[in-house]
Amino acid sequence: MTDEPSGQEPAELEIPDVLPVLPLRDAVLFPFIILPLSIGREHSTLAVDEALGGHRMLMLVGQRDSDLERPERADLYDIGTVASITRMLKLPDGRIRILVQGLTRARITHLTQSAPHLEAEVVQVQDVEPASKTSALEREALMRNVRQQLEQAANLGKNVSPEVLVIVANLEDSGRLADLVASNLELPAEEAQELLEELDPFLRLRRMNEILTRELQVLSMQQNIASQARDEMDRSQRDYFLRQQLKAIQEELGEGDELSQEIQGWREAAVEKAMPEAAMQELEKQIKRLERSHPDSAEAATTRTYLDWLAGLPWGVESEDDLEVANARRVLDEDHYDLEQIKERILEFLAVRQLRADAKGPILCFVGPPGVGKTSLGRSIARALGRQFLRLSLGGVRDEAEIRGHRRTYVGALPGRILQGINQAGTANPVFMLDEIDKIGVDFRGDPSSALLEVLDPEQNHTFRDHYLGVEYDLSKVLFIATANLLEPIQPAFLDRMEVVRLSGYTAEDKLEIAKRHLVPKLVAEHGLTPARIRFGDAGLRRIIADYTREAGLRNLEREIAAVCRKVAVKVAEGDRKRVEVNPKRVGELLGAPRHRAEELLRRDRIGVATGLAWTAVGGDLLFIEVVALPGQGKLLLTGQLGDVMKESAQAAVSFARAWASDHDYDANFFSENDLHIHVPAGSIPKDGPSAGITIATAILSVMTRRPVSRQVAMTGEITLRGTVLPIGGLKEKILAAKIAGVETVLLPALNEKELAELPEGVREGVAFHLVEHMDRVLEHALLPIVAPNRRRGTARGSGSPRGRSTSTKSRRRPPNRG
Repeated sequence: MTDEPSGQEPAELEIPDVLPVLPLRDAVLFPFIILPLSIGREHSTLAVDEALGGHRMLMLVGQRDSDLERPERADLYDIGTVASITRMLKLPDGRIRILVQGLTRARITHLTQSAPHLEAEVVQVQDVEPASKTSALEREALMRNVRQQLEQAANLGKNVSPEVLVIVANLEDSGRLADLVASNLELPAEEAQELLEELDPFLRLRRMNEILTRELQVLSMQQNIASQARDEMDRSQRDYFLRQQLKAIQEELGEGDELSQEIQGWREAAVEKAMPEAAMQELEKQIKRLERSHPDSAEAATTRTYLDWLAGLPWGVESEDDLEVANARRVLDEDHYDLEQIKERILEFLAVRQLRADAKGPILCFVGPPGVGKTSLGRSIARALGRQFLRLSLGGVRDEAEIRGHRRTYVGALPGRILQGINQAGTANPVFMLDEIDKIGVDFRGDPSSALLEVLDPEQNHTFRDHYLGVEYDLSKVLFIATANLLEPIQPAFLDRMEVVRLSGYTAEDKLEIAKRHLVPKLVAEHGLTPARIRFGDAGLRRIIADYTREAGLRNLEREIAAVCRKVAVKVAEGDRKRVEVNPKRVGELLGAPRHRAEELLRRDRIGVATGLAWTAVGGDLLFIEVVALPGQGKLLLTGQLGDVMKESAQAAVSFARAWASDHDYDANFFSENDLHIHVPAGSIPKDGPSAGITIATAILSVMTRRPVSRQVAMTGEITLRGTVLPIGGLKEKILAAKIAGVETVLLPALNEKELAELPEGVREGVAFHLVEHMDRVLEHALLPIVAPNRRRGTARGSGSPRGRSTSTKSRRRPPNRG
């Protein structure tokens, strides 16, 4: 209810020193104002009963937190209003309604009672003289301004009764004028409390003037918004009637309107593409909805977009496959060197399609390091089959809606990227490459990998349902090809739906052939050169491969060849017409110092340094294991940012070395009197895996036996506590890394014999392989003759030190040398 002013000022009353306190929530009562209140809290009801039983006066004070049911002294404002209860009505639900009239401002000095209701000692507060001297003229101007603004607010729709306006026009007291206006503006409780606590009448009226000014601005803006909405509604109705008239005129003239033409186009496309029955029913349903809606409404625009997508998809449109196996083999050989396993798999697919036209396509997953040609191979497969090629990069995709689309309830909703790609291709059977599937993310918006399970399952994808489309779409004709650098991050259920084909790195000879056949002709043409201006010799390409690139793929090789072409292009642009022969010497002049050199640790045989082979996401690499023995108590120190699996492998290698030393009559005190420090260089690169086990054990036994490890021997294999050598993965990448580094002998687990036999001859050529089952065979091949053996009578001190005698006292023990 709106606050009402009293008709006249209450007679002079004596205010008792102690009054019942009624806390107000979200309300402030000003003096001389009548206000209805609904009382529901028990302690408030008791306070009202107490007042009605005596002088009928209450101390009404606002509470700071309106959510509190039982406020304490600290929860109440200091200044409130003493009010008189003029009427009271009890309701059936136990609540009471009272009508109170404000009498005067008062301040609570302290509470005299907290239960069963609040009671306080109060003192009356009177208005004070203005702090600053104000003239009567200034006060009159301010009062007139407040009256005028209140009247304007009423005209703009503010709920102010005419009686209030009459009283305002006749009030001459500036303080009472401010109180009366404030009680009729529905101010926030905090703002009204500030006005109540302001005891300077002039300042209170000035503050009221500021509030009225702000309120007028809000009311004016509110009225403008309402007027604009009303004008927009009138304009929409007028446009609708005009369009209906235009439609009638066009029909009279025999001209079809735009909407009818669109609808006819959607229906013709549906019939032409042999749209399934369910999709056809949805099309007709949406067309009817569009015909009933206003052409300029938001719903009409959304429906139009949906119909465009629904009718635009290639429902029955398929490109004709080129099933000629010989032609497909020729295309694949033209575009890619080697990669025989993948080529054979594509040719097998074509052969099956020749025998059975409705055979489901394979879902292949190409896994390999960057730059080996996974994406370009997908493009070649599409060319060989005569199909459209689409590529969808999934790196960093975290939202399931990217795959399945957004529901049409969202503004700007679209189909998922699968159907967007199908629509872009214009055929229902393209080659669809899902690139970088190992880099799909997961967050609160869903798991895209789970959404792709249906897409890549041949038993389900013929009924794929996009959230936006809302009807089933057949994806079984699509040839999906996925690519990844690593298999580990891929969800197991996702990986199970794909046929994994591994693409390993290229040998130096492979890179040479690819550069001659593909890279050099392409880059020479891209840089505006001709064979008459530049010629790459085999020796020059070999130097680029050996000294300026070290990778499993071809991207860095392509960059270096492009760098040579750019420098030659500069010479040609400057007027030099001589043909440039790219030989090893010219490569050094054009590209500068070599980027990569032979490993420093391979230059000589060392005690305690063994060469291992590692697999990385970008190909194989050499892994040097360094071991030194330090005076101590048999502790093991591991450095080089090793993972948990590699640390456990090192511990297993130490345990085997201790057992081996005991079995071969070496000093049993070596491991208890010395600490072993095992370090793997390149400490900033994380390393993990069990395949360095035999390498760590070899380096440890090299230090103990003082036998150097041959620099021309590299090894890989997991070790058990009894010295058995277990198989490893990434065989081709590791062997390629050994070949690049110039290693002559590679020790492999005997259980990897089958994988070794399946490698191409070009990978195995130039390297001697020894298949080992136990660490004894590893040591036979890796350790060179003894420099200073450490039997029961001598303790090994590392590389280069003379043999020392073993002693039973620590005081005579010499510190070991570093291996």
